[in-house]
Amino acid sequence: MTDEVTTIWYTRCPVPTASGVALDTGRLAARLAGLTVAPLRASGVTEAHFDHRLPALFREGGNVPALWARSRGERTRLVGLTWVPELQAVVTRRDSGITGPGDLAGRRLILPTHGGERVDFFRAMALRGFDATLRSAGLALADAVLVDAPAPLPQTEDVGADGFYGATVAALRAGLGDAAYVKGAPGADVMAYDDLVCVHDLNRTADPRLQINNGTPRTLTVSADLADRRPDLVARYIAALRDAARWAAGHPEETAGIVAAETGSTRAGVARGYGDTLHHRLEPELRPEWIAYLEDQKRFLLHHGVLPHDFAIGEWIDPGPLAASDAYLTTDTEDIA
Repeated sequence: MTDEVTTIWYTRCPVPTASGVALDTGRLAARLAGLTVAPLRASGVTEAHFDHRLPALFREGGNVPALWARSRGERTRLVGLTWVPELQAVVTRRDSGITGPGDLAGRRLILPTHGGERVDFFRAMALRGFDATLRSAGLALADAVLVDAPAPLPQTEDVGADGFYGATVAALRAGLGDAAYVKGAPGADVMAYDDLVCVHDLNRTADPRLQINNGTPRTLTVSADLADRRPDLVARYIAALRDAARWAAGHPEETAGIVAAETGSTRAGVARGYGDTLHHRLEPELRPEWIAYLEDQKRFLLHHGVLPHDFAIGEWIDPGPLAASDAYLTTDTEDIA
């Protein structure tokens, strides 16, 4: 392959990301002027959102697919992390008799499960959420009954309360289980729409290790081929995200609107799901504590068979592009026309 790169592909999960803000404000296109900057859906290879099998691809979003792709041997680099505190709630029906984490002993916990070859990240999220909730009460997963509930294969365009949790709530309402896990703005909306009771919100625990899950921390990854061939482009891309995050820090209302559109949620759901510091939480970094939390997440996923093979997180991380992006940062915090 030559160093000629004409198209940069991007994909992001429908969650709070600097990528979403950079796209909405025009910063990504401006930073990479002269190149085609295209959404993954235009490539016809949408599964790359999960397996990252597309050259010159950036992905920002949940860590479970990113870890899974790397575990399978896909050549990616981890170039940034974010930590956005978010609602992580174990919920139940009002008639269940469950009022706290201790009441989950012996109860049926719903794991939405689609089967198939793609990583089942919704199941992995619920599993980790239940594990942390039970541990907060001195219990373990073995003290409850885990129930696999049929769920459709998630699509990259799925957003909102129903797109995220329609199958989970249906299973809860049908009596297939006693409790479910939801998170973020879609989780806040589904709790309001379906009159569900919050048994425990992990976001309110003092120990951040109990908050580790698919979205905490979120990962920013890039194809290794692009990082090797054009590190300058990777640095420019990251600079656009950092510029966007810094713009967001001064524009809380506009940022909340962007996140509501990205997640397919209500403004009330965004406020409940991510709190009042959301606009300060979007800049990619490589903090040592976040890397340690990602290592913890990898161990959990390996233990439960979500990841096929182990690998060294330290060898996956490439700190060069983040450091190099300093040279491309701007002081412009206003909208781009």
